[in-house]
Amino acid sequence: MAGNAYGLVIGSKQVSSWSLRPWILMRQAGIGFDETVIQLRQPGTRAAILKHSPSGQVPLLTHGSLLLWDSLAVAEYLNERHPELHLWPADAGARAHARCISCEMHSSYRELRFGLPMEFSSRGLTPQINEQCAADIKRIVEIWCETRKRHGTGGPFLFGTFTIADAMFAPVASRFTTYGTRLADYGGDGAAEAYRAVLMALPAMLDWGNAARLEPHVAAN
Repeated sequence: MAGNAYGLVIGSKQVSSWSLRPWILMRQAGIGFDETVIQLRQPGTRAAILKHSPSGQVPLLTHGSLLLWDSLAVAEYLNERHPELHLWPADAGARAHARCISCEMHSSYRELRFGLPMEFSSRGLTPQINEQCAADIKRIVEIWCETRKRHGTGGPFLFGTFTIADAMFAPVASRFTTYGTRLADYGGDGAAEAYRAVLMALPAMLDWGNAARLEPHVAAN
């Protein structure tokens, strides 16, 4: 990797939801990086990732000799390195709220991940929605609507301007798009659907989707 201070190793854009998070954050913030894409679910995938990442997982951010292999850790590091970019909200209360919902996204919603696996460029797929998956969707709709109401003045994102919290929820917006999820069926006042549409219309998200369509697709597990 050469040309930018940062390198970002990611998995297939069709299926790697974790990779999308730092990628979209850096694109939105205008932070340059050299990209390495490793095709997932192939016989040599793990060996290929281990050449870069000690965890055997993606994404991985490189900065000189520093390696960061967790999406939220990457976001926090970039926030520390680039305070002028305001990757978290400036207000202390809003910032605390943003961290809470980002950590919740990072550690929760297991059934949603299984029931609506990421297939970024696909449309009209049939989800597997059990009771807990439905509860996960309802909770995300609640978060989006509440956060927009409390902190969303000044722009179309959760905290007005694009922040780490938006990057953390971007893959969920893609899942809802792929499976045609009617967010109004899970509560809210329409704000969740409007927010989903805003994320999916971002030029960076469109670029990710265009690249995903060109990949050799492997069915989701």
